Amino acid sequence: MKNLQKIIFTFLIVITISACSTITNTRGYIPDPEIIDAVRVDIDTKETVEAMLGNPTMKATFDDNNWYYYDKTTTQWAIRKEKVVEMNILAISFDQENYVSEIRKFTVVDNKVIDPVSQKTVTHGKEVNFVAELFGNVGRFGAADNSIAAGN
Repeated sequence: MKNLQKIIFTFLIVITISACSTITNTRGYIPDPEIIDAVRVDIDTKETVEAMLGNPTMKATFDDNNWYYYDKTTTQWAIRKEKVVEMNILAISFDQENYVSEIRKFTVVDNKVIDPVSQKTVTHGKEVNFVAELFGNVGRFGAADNSIAAGN
């Protein structure tokens, strides 16, 4: 009986460990290098770039003169944080006449980690715990009044 328990326990541990395999995700789109090399500065326009490369993955928010094509490969093991293994970004800028003005390529090596400031903004008011938040409004409401008053 004890040997059977050991075998079952070992079997469960092996299954649990094997379930934690590495997950690889690939997102985005980068066109073929030959097609990218065919895009020429001061000759191609937005229309010709879109015909050759397709719709950009992302456009700049406030101007339509910067287009980005990117792909990213990440790995993740079990519940650990996702890690970027490979990243390629193709940035195409256009001038005021919609001609290509600059083509830039970036990789994961060019990526910079931003360290946000960890200071907190002080807010005024009282700190309330979960129980006070849950029962804080008990007794604050009066009887239902169907009349309509100005300012409600």
